[in-house]
Amino acid sequence: MARFVLPALLCNLAALSAALLAAELKSKSCSEVRRLYVSKGFDKNDAPTHEINGDHLKICPQGYTCCSQEMEEKYSLQSKDDFKSVVSEQCNHLQAVFASRYKKFDEFFKELLENAEKSLNDMFVKTYGHLYMQNSELFKDLFEELKRYYVAGNVNLEEMLNDFWARLLERMFRLVNSQYHFTDDYLECVSKYTEQLKPFGDVPRKLKLQVTRAFVAARTFAQGLAVARDVVSKVSVVNPTAQCTHALLKMIYCSHCQGLVTVKPCYNYCSNIMRGCLANQGDLDFEWNNFIDAMLMVAERLEGPFNIESVMDPIDVKISDAIMNMQENSVQVSQKVFQGCGPPKPLPAGRISRSISESAFSARFRPFHPEERPTTAAGTSLDRLVTDVKEKLKQAKKFWSSLPSNVCNDERMAAGNGNEDDCWNGKGKSRYLFAVTGNGLANQGNNPEVQVDTSKPDILILRQIMALRVMTSKMKNAYNGNDVDFFDISDESSGEGSGSGCEYQQCPSEFEYNATDHSGKSVSDKASSAGVPAGARPYLLTVFCILSLVMQGEWR
Repeated sequence: MARFVLPALLCNLAALSAALLAAELKSKSCSEVRRLYVSKGFDKNDAPTHEINGDHLKICPQGYTCCSQEMEEKYSLQSKDDFKSVVSEQCNHLQAVFASRYKKFDEFFKELLENAEKSLNDMFVKTYGHLYMQNSELFKDLFEELKRYYVAGNVNLEEMLNDFWARLLERMFRLVNSQYHFTDDYLECVSKYTEQLKPFGDVPRKLKLQVTRAFVAARTFAQGLAVARDVVSKVSVVNPTAQCTHALLKMIYCSHCQGLVTVKPCYNYCSNIMRGCLANQGDLDFEWNNFIDAMLMVAERLEGPFNIESVMDPIDVKISDAIMNMQENSVQVSQKVFQGCGPPKPLPAGRISRSISESAFSARFRPFHPEERPTTAAGTSLDRLVTDVKEKLKQAKKFWSSLPSNVCNDERMAAGNGNEDDCWNGKGKSRYLFAVTGNGLANQGNNPEVQVDTSKPDILILRQIMALRVMTSKMKNAYNGNDVDFFDISDESSGEGSGSGCEYQQCPSEFEYNATDHSGKSVSDKASSAGVPAGARPYLLTVFCILSLVMQGEWR
């Protein structure tokens, strides 16, 4: 009988040891979960020391678990913060690129103007002396207007340049005919012959074309960098929906509840969740890419015929050439004016302030040699600056459609692409079997991980789409050499949706409009209550967006 008692005793001991070992393993598993939980700053009293029944869990898989109800709730908040942090990091880098390039370009442009003005002043003082000093405010006003155009855009460059040459002609005509007295009415008659006589040669026409194109392109390009910076800044602040937050919790921390603290989410699993959570951001991609292409087009103009550096550096030489041309042709010009406007009245002999020879401009400028050109504080040339920006623009293309993948490429968010079998698929450590959905709101109807309401596009995203669309239209105008401050109705009526006519300086930077009626209902709520099909609501919201912006432009 004793022979049977001993084996039975040994079996019981073995079973007891196995149970103790299993309990120890469970304790170890939950101890590691508890350690990581506390390392995030959470209360250790929330975390059990061994597995407990998981019937209390609302999102994570139930069954035996290392997570209490408090842990699941805090993990939910943490997963939301983790997601926002990773998205913000991706966007902040891009925003910093545009912000730094805008600042560099802005500094370069303003100092280019300052250097051109200083160069003209220094050279004109040496060349024309007292005569220039008496008339220096004319040239100062020219540069003030150019600066004002760049900063505010509310200057008609063509009219401003025409006015400059007209005022210069008045001064020059007085100087080369200083023995005569001219009334304001007489000088007004002189200005009527400007186009016919071309006293300054072809310089005014060429310079007007060069300055207008170069300034419009440079200012619009700088504006584009600022718009890109602001769009990225606004879109980088994500606010996950409840459904997205549930999916994030399940992806990032529910594996911990099963003791799988070192197992990372499957890459495709992460991709589906990110495409669902970033569905609205994905809708930016089309307009963003069009905007980037338009920026690259204007960049080519800045490197070529619209190069503002090549226009501004020799502007003193060009104006001096125009003055010399007027001096050389002063006799013929004066005779034709006298014929058309009548003979002027001579000044009394004692009042003639200076002779023609004393008032004549006798010196010419020599152009700068490249090594003599002043260097801006930006420490670069326009060509180098544009080349750098072009490279960054190319890298930024398709940023929004690539954002979900870039987030999942972060090792904190998912396993590598090659680790498909030993990863967390939302239920356990195994291969993820679902296909990855497309980008954008319309593709999320069949997303297996995140429930997305495809009938309600995000208003903030719609505003940024409109901002990009308006700026793209301006870029196209600048590329064609047209002033961007005039609303081109032809593009709008073509169905291309190129802009709203709402100027960047006058409109709020975020293109805000009233999205609610007086009863406090949103546009989408009104559409719903009116029985509008859910699938049509995104299009109605877009229409309301465009109509609102167009009406703003009309009332201005």
